[in-house]
Amino acid sequence: MSDLLKRMEEARAAVAAQGGVTPKIGLILGSGLGDLADQVEDAVRIPYKEIPHFPVSTVPGHAGQLVIGRLEGQPVVAMQGRVHFYEGYTMEQVTFPVRVMHALGVETLIVTCAAGGLNPSFSAGDLMLIVDHINMMGQDPLRGPNADELGPRFPAMVDAYTPELRQVALAVAAEMGISLRQGVYSPISGPCYNTSAELRMLQRLGSDAVGMSTVPEVVVARHMGMRVLGIACITDMALPDQPVHLTHEQVMEVANRTKPLFQNLVRGVLRRLS
Repeated sequence: MSDLLKRMEEARAAVAAQGGVTPKIGLILGSGLGDLADQVEDAVRIPYKEIPHFPVSTVPGHAGQLVIGRLEGQPVVAMQGRVHFYEGYTMEQVTFPVRVMHALGVETLIVTCAAGGLNPSFSAGDLMLIVDHINMMGQDPLRGPNADELGPRFPAMVDAYTPELRQVALAVAAEMGISLRQGVYSPISGPCYNTSAELRMLQRLGSDAVGMSTVPEVVVARHMGMRVLGIACITDMALPDQPVHLTHEQVMEVANRTKPLFQNLVRGVLRRLS
């Protein structure tokens, strides 16, 4: 057994020992969006620091605990806060929670994040369905020895965001009267926000939104054959010709205002998946 598989099993066993349902859907809840985990019923809550080998969140707005239970009747495990590459973790550490989710039984991953809007037709407070990504982090989470038991050495990333799940999200949004944008997401390593020249480059490459997370988790989930749905909350407009001296507090403020819309959409998707 590889060291990664050994650590996965130790973490899985520690989580499973706390009881609760066997989750089939995983939720990664980004900046300001973690309140959805408070709505999980019959919840078992496990701080990351109590799970062997689990990285611990250090960023405001990320509570740092696993929540296992039922939401809209679905057995779920929610990451109430994620960890980021810019916090000093390796890519393997950043994506380790997704590996553990898979070991627990998760087959579908819903990943969310806060992002800056690069598409001029967007507005702060919009929700964007991620249809594809351009990895600008300078790192691939699958670099290094491959665990063949988990997935192939060279996994395809065409349709990384499962088309059937995207159609479900669009249908739910239409029924609820939610304007759900669609676009390409580009993550940077962070923690610095982009320069105007960098934002201009990202626009020319075809990016609709920029953030500092999500893609590593998506790549690892797809490596293991999981279905993926990605939703970004556009917390600010990152337009190169309209520079803004953005702060994390401003990002959190917009994410908090958008929470009801986001929560309704995700709960609607979960109902449809049942």
